[in-house]
Amino acid sequence: MRLDQKLIADMIAPGSRVLDIGSGDGALIDHLFRTRQCDARGIEIDMAAVTQSVAHGLPVMHGDADSDLAHYPDAAFDYVVLQRTLQAVERPREVLRQMLRIGRRAIVSFPNFGHWQLRLQLLTTGRMPMTTTWGRPWYETPNIHPCTIRDFFALCAEEGYVVEDWMAVDEAGDRAPWRRSVRFANLFGEQALFLLGRRG
Repeated sequence: MRLDQKLIADMIAPGSRVLDIGSGDGALIDHLFRTRQCDARGIEIDMAAVTQSVAHGLPVMHGDADSDLAHYPDAAFDYVVLQRTLQAVERPREVLRQMLRIGRRAIVSFPNFGHWQLRLQLLTTGRMPMTTTWGRPWYETPNIHPCTIRDFFALCAEEGYVVEDWMAVDEAGDRAPWRRSVRFANLFGEQALFLLGRRG
């Protein structure tokens, strides 16, 4: 599993009901089944990834986060996970609203576009940057809404979401020692993870 998937799994209580949006090959779902006895299922837009997951016995459906979450009932899950998919959906604000309607908590991971290497590449080359986390050229990337850690905090404040936990980490797996400083996490964290809840 990727680093962010391992950290996401650590945030989920054993035996929980989990929906993984953008579940990819199902690695997180499989891990939650085997190690945390979760009732975990996924939706994925890439049909090849859905086929791969189903072939391995994982409950993954073909679906689009932008349109299909509205069909789920309120509070159907304990956690709704969006792993490295926020920047690729058409309506991130609406997807987050739906996540916190159908789940008691939402877990979101995303690559941080505010990282210093991305800023430096853009400044010095004048071209869209590429790193290990942002590994595709602009014309092939699914990312249509890149955001920074500070952007995400601002969105949570606007929407009234409770940030129960958050962290900034690098791609190698080290948690940033400045994780409680939004300013420095925004500059040095390659990716971010947020655990969100609703007010009241």
